[in-house]
Amino acid sequence: MLWDGYRRDLGGKPTAETMGYTGKAVLAHFGAYRPDQITTELCRAYARDRMAAGISQGSVHTELGHLRSTMTWAERNRLIEAAPHIERPAKPTPKERYLSKEDVAKLIESAEAPHIALAIHLLFATAGRVGAVLDLTWDRVDMERGTINLRLADARTRKGRAIVPINRGLMAALQTAREAALSDHVVEWGGKRVASIRKGFEAACGRAKLTGVTLHTIRHSAAVAMVSSGIPITQVAQYLGHSNPSVTYSTYARFAPEHLADAAEVLDFVKLRAAR
Repeated sequence: MLWDGYRRDLGGKPTAETMGYTGKAVLAHFGAYRPDQITTELCRAYARDRMAAGISQGSVHTELGHLRSTMTWAERNRLIEAAPHIERPAKPTPKERYLSKEDVAKLIESAEAPHIALAIHLLFATAGRVGAVLDLTWDRVDMERGTINLRLADARTRKGRAIVPINRGLMAALQTAREAALSDHVVEWGGKRVASIRKGFEAACGRAKLTGVTLHTIRHSAAVAMVSSGIPITQVAQYLGHSNPSVTYSTYARFAPEHLADAAEVLDFVKLRAAR
């Protein structure tokens, strides 16, 4: 099956795991058709049925995106003659949601398990992705130099991962965790690497009464906090592990306190009147 073949080809990438969930709906709808039988109307019918069942437009966009990627992979590997056109509903505009430092502190305090609290602290203080934080081992935490290396040796996981300094608050949390460590992983439970913190994180959000918050919100909040405090975009890009600062600029420049200030001065007609 093409879907399973593409998942195997992805290996350990996060998309492979996600496709284990999205495939249930996609294959139920498209599984009986050959690639050359997939039409625009079939894609539209899928989108209508899924959204009528209460599935968000964003989720449907992702599901059909996985189908499109599968077909493209199959064509590239000459498993099919040509990839069909997969029409998707427009990707919805993402909701602007970020947390203040006070919100993050409340979230950490609301975590019942120590490893959840530590993971949230690491997510914000390093601006790292959840996969990087859960992969982190003690040999990449340099207490003496005060740095954390979120990168792994293989090239696949180096993308988007940085080497970042440890602030005082995180240093205290890490020292406590190091004393109680039972494994090589910084975030652990029962002496083993933690595969997911989603349930514990969502429970902490509930207790802290924070809505519309995802794990990625923490990384986004860290970036907003840095930029809004006047940290140069180039430094924020390095912190986030962005190889191209223009990506960081396009996403976060509007949060900089000086952003568009010069443009606003040009439009100040009151000064013009005063000069007359």
